[in-house]
Amino acid sequence: MSPVSRARKKTPQPATPSVNGLFKDVLRDFSTVAVEPGPFDVELLASEVLGQWWDLTIEGEPEGGEQLGLELIAFVQRKITPGAAALLAALKVLAETDEERTAAADALAVVLSRGIPEPEWAGEVGRVTVGEIWRTGDVYGDESSLLCTFSRGDATLGLLALLDFTELGRVRDLVVIDEPHEVLAEMRTQIADDGELVVLEKVDPADAHRLLLDGIAATDGMDEPDVGEDYTRFHAVAMAWLRALPEPSAARGVEGWPDSRRDAVVDEFLGEVSFADVEAARSVARLLVDHGCRTEPADPLRVGPEKLARFLESLLGGDYEVEDEDLVPPVVLAWASWAAARNGLSEVASAALVEDVKEYLAEYLSDEDESEEDEVSDYLDGTESAEEVLGIVERRRFAVPELSTVIGDEELTDLDPSDPEQRRMLVIGGHPEYHESLANDEFDGADGLRLALETSVVDQLWEDSPEEVWVAAQKLIEKGLTREEVLGELVAVLEGQLEEAEDDEDRLDYDLEGYREALTAVE
Repeated sequence: MSPVSRARKKTPQPATPSVNGLFKDVLRDFSTVAVEPGPFDVELLASEVLGQWWDLTIEGEPEGGEQLGLELIAFVQRKITPGAAALLAALKVLAETDEERTAAADALAVVLSRGIPEPEWAGEVGRVTVGEIWRTGDVYGDESSLLCTFSRGDATLGLLALLDFTELGRVRDLVVIDEPHEVLAEMRTQIADDGELVVLEKVDPADAHRLLLDGIAATDGMDEPDVGEDYTRFHAVAMAWLRALPEPSAARGVEGWPDSRRDAVVDEFLGEVSFADVEAARSVARLLVDHGCRTEPADPLRVGPEKLARFLESLLGGDYEVEDEDLVPPVVLAWASWAAARNGLSEVASAALVEDVKEYLAEYLSDEDESEEDEVSDYLDGTESAEEVLGIVERRRFAVPELSTVIGDEELTDLDPSDPEQRRMLVIGGHPEYHESLANDEFDGADGLRLALETSVVDQLWEDSPEEVWVAAQKLIEKGLTREEVLGELVAVLEGQLEEAEDDEDRLDYDLEGYREALTAVE
C-alpha cells in the first residue's frame, strides 16, 4: 500500500534568507489563497506553515518552532490586510500550543477591530465530522496503519497514521489522504491476499484518540525522532482534527513491572523450555522481558518479528550487556515460539515469526563487532545460506564452545575448530584430569578410550554426520542436561556399539546403522 502517492501535494516553499522573509512568504500564501477557499484547504495550508517551524526545531535552529510561531503572530498582527485576518483565523485553531492559539485569537481581534472582515470560513476551521476509523497491520502488533476519516458536507479527507508498537506505540508518519476510500480498498485487498498475517478492523473513535494522542506524544518527546517526510507537515492539522474525536479511552496500565513479576515470567519460560546452561539462558530471557517493559510497557510480552529485531539491534548497540552471547540465538528463537503460543498466535503466524527471527539472528551473528565476526566465521566455511547459518553455528558451538584451552602449562589460543587435530586439542583441554598422564605417555586403557570416543562424538557433531547425533543431543538438552552430561550420554551410546574390527583385532569399529538406531532411541 502506498497512500503517500495520494497524499495532498506539498506547497512549494521559496528559499528565504531571513525570518522576516519567511513571515512575508507565509502572509503572501494566505493573501493569495482562493477567493472562496474550503476550510480543508485553509487547515492544510496552516499546518504546512506550522510544519516549517517544527522542522526548524528538529534541525536545531537557534529559534525553536514555538518561539517562531509567536513571532509570526506578532508580525501578522501589525498587518491590516485580509491575508492577515485569514492567517490568524487559521492559527487560532491550528496552532500547536494553548499560548499560540490564545495569542492568535487576540491578534485576530486587533486586526478585525481595524475594519478587516473575518473570513467567512473562520467558524468552520477545526470543525469536522468524524467518520469511520479503520486499522490494518501485522497480526503480531508490531506496526499498524490507522485510517481516520473526517468530513464537511460532501468533502471527506483521511488521516493516515503509521503506529510503531516496537517503540512505545509512537507515530512514525502522518499523511492526509484525498481519497480515503481507495486506501481502505487497498487494506481490504491485503486481507484477501494475506489474511493469515494481516488484520483489518474497525476502531472505536475513543480508542483511536488514545492511540494517536499517546503515539504523537511519544514521538514529540524524542530528542531526534525518526519520522516520515510528511509528519511535521500534517502534525498541526492532525492535532486539530483529533479534538473532534470523543474523549480518549482510558490509558493502558504502564506503571512498570517490578523485578518479581519479571522474574516470574522468566521462570515460566524456563519451566517450559530447557537449556544446558540454565543461568546463562535466564540472563538472556530476563533481558527480553526488560526490553519489552522498556519499549512497550503496556504489553511487555507481546511478540513480533520487528520487536525481536529491535532487541537484537539493542544488543549490537550495547544497550544491554549479555553474559553469554552464545546463548542469544537459541534463547531468542525459543522465546519467539514460546511467546507466540502464549499470545495465541495461529500456527501460520507462529511459523512465519520463527522464520523471520531465524533470518534476523543470522544477520545478528554476521553484524556483531569485528572480533565476534571472526569468531563466528570460525564455525562456517563460507558456503552457507543465511537460513543455514543459525543452525550450523548453534550445533558447532555446542560441539566446540571454546577456541582456546590450557594443557598442562601450555596455553593454546585461537585454535581452528575446523581442523580435526586442533579440535582434539580442545577436547583434551577440557579434561585437565588427564593432562599429567598424557605428558608422561601413560595415557591408555579406559581413560584413553573415553577421550577418543568423546573426540569422535565432537567430530560427528561438527560434521553433522551422522545427523542423528545432533538430534539426540538436542533431545538431551531439552531434558535439561548440561553439555558435559550430553556428551557423556552420546559417548555411552557410541561405546555400546563398539566391536572388534574384522581385519584387526587391536582396532575397534562400530556398525553405523546400529549406531543410528541407538541414537534415534535416545529419549
